[in-house]
Amino acid sequence: MKKILVTGAKGQLGSELQVLAPNYPQYEWVFADRIQVSLDNLVILQSQLEEIQPDIILNCGAYPAVDKAESEAELADLVNHQAVAILAAYAKDNQVKLIHISTDYVFDGTSSTTLKEDAITNPINVYGATKRAGELAALAINPDVLIIRTSWVYSRFGNNFVKTMQRLLHERDTLGVVNDQIGSPTYAADLAQAMMDIVNNENWIPGIYNYSNEGEISWYEFVLAIQEIGGYSCEVTGIPSSSYPTPAKRPAFSLLDKSKIKEVYGVTVPGYKESLKKCLMFKV
Repeated sequence: MKKILVTGAKGQLGSELQVLAPNYPQYEWVFADRIQVSLDNLVILQSQLEEIQPDIILNCGAYPAVDKAESEAELADLVNHQAVAILAAYAKDNQVKLIHISTDYVFDGTSSTTLKEDAITNPINVYGATKRAGELAALAINPDVLIIRTSWVYSRFGNNFVKTMQRLLHERDTLGVVNDQIGSPTYAADLAQAMMDIVNNENWIPGIYNYSNEGEISWYEFVLAIQEIGGYSCEVTGIPSSSYPTPAKRPAFSLLDKSKIKEVYGVTVPGYKESLKKCLMFKV
């Protein structure tokens, strides 16, 4: 029986994979938190991997705090870059399949067309730079690695934009939301399913793939959808990014082209509103 190791098991994506796991009894699952697989401690990471001896690694672990990364660049690089290099090397040395999750923040947001996997990268914040460094290190060490770039991830688990907006829509009479950053959200349950579709495919075609839900929207339009589905009466207005300054810059346009993952692996990509409705059924 093959063993699947999921890092970052308590995060949004790791939690969704735990929901899916019973559907795949042919695997032995190891859901590791930051204690069991310490992506922030390279001294013990190697020995932890050797102890677990996985056949497949789904690396959902990351340093995901985009704004905080600006002041904790070393820690972000340790988790998002250096630890990924160790995972890639372990996978190569032990004939292990590795799926690593990356981000749309590897782009600078100046594109006017959907971003394919070979689009030029140019991160504009520390988080994006460390994630890009992780991609490059993994592929340089182990060309057999499969990387999935995703964007605007939310779930019924953990802290995320959807939950925050639900709370604010309930508490406030008015709410201003950035309307000049364009992309598409990703329901973590959909991404988890896409990962398992790849794991179970008889072909393993490595490289970089994009995955987010279908649709081209701003954060403002995303909140309007949350409001519509949830029936909130709060007045929502669109505001420019300049009115809501953050420590880390965000790309203005980071819409991912999903054609490659659909063509190569036959992955289904639901529309963002359809997936948002599914998530909100769980009363997140």
